[in-house]
Amino acid sequence: MAAAVRAAARGRRLGALCRGLSASLPAASYAELRARAARDPAAFWGQQARAALRWDTPYSAARRPAPGPGATRWFLGGRLNVAVNCLDQHVQQSPDRVALIWEKDEPGTEVKITYRELLDMTCRLANTLKKYGIQKGDRVAVYMPVSPLAVAAMLACARIGAVHTVVFAGFSAEALAGRINDSECKAVITYNQGIRGGRIIELKKTVDEAVKNCPSVKHVFVAQRTDNTVHMGDLDIPLNEEMAREAPVCIPESMESEDMLFMLYTSGSTGKPKGIVHTQAGYLLYAALTHKYVFDYQQGDIFGCVADIGWITGHSYVVYGPLCNGATSVLFESTPTYPDPGRYWETVQRLKINQFYGAPTAIRLLLKYGDQWVKKYDRSSLKTLGSVGEPINHEAWQWFHKVVGDSKCTLVDTWWQTETGGICIAPRPSEEGAEIIPAMAMRPFFGIVPVLMDENGKVIEGNDVSGALCIAEPWPGMARTIYRDNQRFVDAYFKTYPGYYFTGDSAYRTKEGYYQITGRMDDVINVSGHRLGTAEIEDAMDEHPAVPETAVIGYPHEIKGEGAFAFVVLKDDTVQTEHVKQELKAIVASKIAKYAVPDHVLVVKRLPKTRSGKIMRRLLKKIIADEGSNLGDITTLEDPSVITEILDAYEKYKSEQRTS
Repeated sequence: MAAAVRAAARGRRLGALCRGLSASLPAASYAELRARAARDPAAFWGQQARAALRWDTPYSAARRPAPGPGATRWFLGGRLNVAVNCLDQHVQQSPDRVALIWEKDEPGTEVKITYRELLDMTCRLANTLKKYGIQKGDRVAVYMPVSPLAVAAMLACARIGAVHTVVFAGFSAEALAGRINDSECKAVITYNQGIRGGRIIELKKTVDEAVKNCPSVKHVFVAQRTDNTVHMGDLDIPLNEEMAREAPVCIPESMESEDMLFMLYTSGSTGKPKGIVHTQAGYLLYAALTHKYVFDYQQGDIFGCVADIGWITGHSYVVYGPLCNGATSVLFESTPTYPDPGRYWETVQRLKINQFYGAPTAIRLLLKYGDQWVKKYDRSSLKTLGSVGEPINHEAWQWFHKVVGDSKCTLVDTWWQTETGGICIAPRPSEEGAEIIPAMAMRPFFGIVPVLMDENGKVIEGNDVSGALCIAEPWPGMARTIYRDNQRFVDAYFKTYPGYYFTGDSAYRTKEGYYQITGRMDDVINVSGHRLGTAEIEDAMDEHPAVPETAVIGYPHEIKGEGAFAFVVLKDDTVQTEHVKQELKAIVASKIAKYAVPDHVLVVKRLPKTRSGKIMRRLLKKIIADEGSNLGDITTLEDPSVITEILDAYEKYKSEQRTS
């Protein structure tokens, strides 16, 4: 009976979805809506933009091509303010509705922030920024952990037309400085300290070290997360005190649809992270619609995305998507295992979370602790579970669905990227009663037209086929460029398969026409859901004076999904090999972040190279996968004897690992 009731409810919700998307048109099926979005994207998305967003000035053209590959512009002539869409419109209707539930590091200390309170906080912060000369178009770095003030910092920038770039608060000073300098930030917003997993994180010290090498920074706004005092220098401004003196009203800047909203740095196949640019209206619309329909969000639900705001998931499904929809969004400051491995599920019980969206890395970690940590808490509020950041394996999917969700919750395995702005492939929305296949993203969202390409750049037709995953049509949420380097944007995403957006992923299209992501095709690895260019790690390690050359590859990791494995060549006179290994790990932690540190560092005499000098990483992957006897074509290898050397070194290394 309960299953029948849930199925009927899903049918009613899908009908409402179809009616909402079709407006005055007759109710349409999922397949019909997909076809309509692909057939006439301008009409489809124009209808959604009129219904979902509040405009200062209506747009004149929903979609228009621009010069250059992938250069589509959306909602031209329209003007709006993202902060107004996320705050003011809800304050006018329901000022006391809870916007944010801040799940602080210590369980049971949550703080609820209403839409009225968040608007007040945002306006005071926006006025503070304006007082210190931050204007429309200026870039502002946000180096803060998940908190209401961090959300207000993002929205305050949006309110005055400044461009925020949120930097994950686990990045090193050097990584932070690199992002600040590339984007020429005029200011940094941070906390004195952070708290995570019961530990103090010295955020201000990291910022101090970074801005020594950042001439563009004029001010550092320092808020108080703890009662501890930190050094305050000439650039530093006590944010809490300044905000208290400012008015809780700030007139919003009316922004053009294609004005820059934010930049977010993501790793690529080269060593330098790239500043992905997202714009105002198209990004906000796509984040809001995917949040609503992929997760079956209903007004009054408690939406729990446990991502950090330093990543795109936090932007789209902690901040912009939920707040545009007037949702109550959970901000999770802690870790999955603090104070114990039941933290997520105790939080679900206490906050009565309805949708839970997290990373496979965390699910795999918690699975190891056993079912008892889940079953001791009431999870009956859960309706939808979501997986994000990397493909989820079957074991983790089944545990998430059966144990966490009691086999009652819809589980959506979502595929998307920083560059796509929002979810592109996911099991929902779909027809009433349509199947969900474990560990598979399955269905494209409205307006997403995936294609598979072969090695010759030809479209692969039919089903039960694999190839490079591309997208044939633009959509409003897609990135517009790489900051100050549009050629890199074109080369990375549109050069490999002209006329198509190349995701960098490979995929399998099943006999039924569903999509399953099978992995990366470039030199990017996915560590705990965070994309990381192997070249970035190599560049850091190559700075060690004893290291002339390195090669880093990804390998399957039981918890993290992928880990980094480094092959290192040392100079002939190097004696303290183990000491050098530790120094290399410390360099990576210092220059990038702790999560980027290779799990394994193997010293070899030389690396396998082609006659033209290119490192054959494919062979290294084969070796650590214990496929050294099946290396495939090695005719281009300059000296085949190098394989024997590396195999011997690897076998010795494995033996040492077993005995240590």
